[in-house]
Amino acid sequence: MKTKGGAKTWYFPDGYLPAKTGDSKMEAHEALMLLNTGNEPANVRISFYFTDRPAIHDISTNVEAERVRTLRLDHPDEIGGTVIPPLTQYALRVKSDRPLVAQFGRLDTTQANMAYYVGVGFCE
Repeated sequence: MKTKGGAKTWYFPDGYLPAKTGDSKMEAHEALMLLNTGNEPANVRISFYFTDRPAIHDISTNVEAERVRTLRLDHPDEIGGTVIPPLTQYALRVKSDRPLVAQFGRLDTTQANMAYYVGVGFCE
């Protein structure tokens, strides 16, 4: 159920980490942005789902009260040591004990006209 200030569960089905190229000053990546507008910290658990391997569950992170937390999905140290190889299809589920607003973004530098776009998640 949606609540004021976000939702407790979010889904992002379109993960596909772009390959890194040496041609751009900007580094290809995907990121998960978590916004906690509440007055208490949020304890968050992230699950990764793949097409060719078992899911990885309960990667934990926290978002302090009235803060935003951005996790680079190409930096294993930010996601519990999870390594997502480039060009691998995956999806995310984000569960929180407090309502959050979540957004997923990708910077693709594999072509001259690089693209940044966000994925709208489904929440419940």
